[in-house]
Amino acid sequence: MTKVYSVLLCSGASCISSGGFSFRDALVDELKKKNLQDSVKIVETGCVGICELGPVAIVYPDGVFYKKLKPEDAKDIVSEHFEKGRAVSRLMYKDAVADKIIEKATEMPFFSKQLKIVLRNTGVIDPESLDEYVGKDGYTALAKVLTQMKPEDVIKEIKDSGLRGRGGAGFPTGLKWEFVRNSQSEQKYVVCNADEGDPGAFMDRSVLEGDPFSIIEAMTIAGYAVGSNKGYVYVRAEYPLAIKRLKKAIETAYKENLLGKNIFETPFYFDLEIRVGAGAFVCGEETALMHSVEGKRGTPNTKPPFPADKGLWEKPTLINNVETYANVCQIIIKGSKWFSSIGTEKSKGTKVFALAGEINNTGLVEVPMGTTLREIIYDIGGGMPEGKVFKAAQMGGPSGGCIPAEYIDTPLDYESVKKLGTIIGSGGLIVMSQDTCMVDLAKYFLDFTQDESCGKCPSCRIGTKKMLEILERISKGRADESEIDLLIHLGEQICKTALCGLGQTAPNPVLSTLRYFKDEYYEHIREKKCRANVCFKKKK
Repeated sequence: MTKVYSVLLCSGASCISSGGFSFRDALVDELKKKNLQDSVKIVETGCVGICELGPVAIVYPDGVFYKKLKPEDAKDIVSEHFEKGRAVSRLMYKDAVADKIIEKATEMPFFSKQLKIVLRNTGVIDPESLDEYVGKDGYTALAKVLTQMKPEDVIKEIKDSGLRGRGGAGFPTGLKWEFVRNSQSEQKYVVCNADEGDPGAFMDRSVLEGDPFSIIEAMTIAGYAVGSNKGYVYVRAEYPLAIKRLKKAIETAYKENLLGKNIFETPFYFDLEIRVGAGAFVCGEETALMHSVEGKRGTPNTKPPFPADKGLWEKPTLINNVETYANVCQIIIKGSKWFSSIGTEKSKGTKVFALAGEINNTGLVEVPMGTTLREIIYDIGGGMPEGKVFKAAQMGGPSGGCIPAEYIDTPLDYESVKKLGTIIGSGGLIVMSQDTCMVDLAKYFLDFTQDESCGKCPSCRIGTKKMLEILERISKGRADESEIDLLIHLGEQICKTALCGLGQTAPNPVLSTLRYFKDEYYEHIREKKCRANVCFKKKK
């Protein structure tokens, strides 16, 4: 009897951009030549996670992991693996630490040391197949909610789980749901924030690309819980693949009566639409996002009132980001006690990080809250490349700050990182070596936020511009030492007076690097020296 194989081919944006579809086409052609197309099923999945090695494919039932695939590799895989049953070792992952080939994906430290809740289906199922989603417990949660639970029961389960918003602030999710539930209005809205504008962040994009039904199901549950029958997913236009797959999933959900009227033959109905943003960073802020959904310019409002009271079109509105919603169905299925047993006392569950920068294994990782930075960088990320020395990690993107090497054993949870002057944020994690200039890093992020400022409030519009001008002078060795104090003063004032959360956190990368690397700032001013040799070279 001929052995039947399944090839899980990563078709996330990263693998596609590195030639994944070219390999797929070559593999299909080679299978046809050998008349094996009926014995090998190719499943195009979402992001597997380890972007550094793309394009990647996992062959089942063997569990063999192939990396950096090129069209010419298809011939060897078909002739050796599918015809002769011998895995192609040259295409497998080699563990540099153990100095050996690792054949199965489950044995790779990158995968074996993770705990996947949010990313449970990405890289595992065809994101456009409802049958495959249902085969992984899809719509079990919604069926349970609509047939066995009252809205108050759902909210209590989310509250008891300890889930906090994964978009940055870490506000208790169940409490937010309860606020919207208690708001009196005939019309309420449920919104998914998939704007994800932080440089280096791609967690939400990967979930939408690899598991769109999970977000649709979770938003439908949220609608039932808070008393809403209308939802919007706000996605940035730079995510065309995520939009395409989400759109198709919504169409399928309507076709199968999982959206629209009488869902699961109950009186409950829920409608869902996509709104595409034009790429403005400020639209990641919830009030600016709502203005954009309404067709207005995306600028923020002062709070209160909060969206739970007055949101879209002045109606109570629930807003959570993609990663937050992605936890909901598993909490309903497995229970709040299960979820709250993961993580730390005040930071429950897992967190997805987009691991980037100077590290061997870039990509998406999901770990329990409280996992240390060292574990992520060295156990999962494979350490620093070419023997480089770890210097710091920038967490939380332009709204966050850096964690220096002396705090590498810090557990990554909301409370611990706050003490270091940074935030978990949406999950961007950029690793830096001794080759990074911290003045240049601060300038990069401030240049980004200054450029993306909506201009509504003077604190952000003018303050960040003045800070950037000082950083420019420092990086060129033209500043005065007194300007360091001015930089700190400006940053602290912007944090206190800016209109929205994005403006209030814009100075964080500058203040954070000054907190831990002030000596580098003074070297630029006093000695005209950049120790990383980035800003300018010392004249001979």
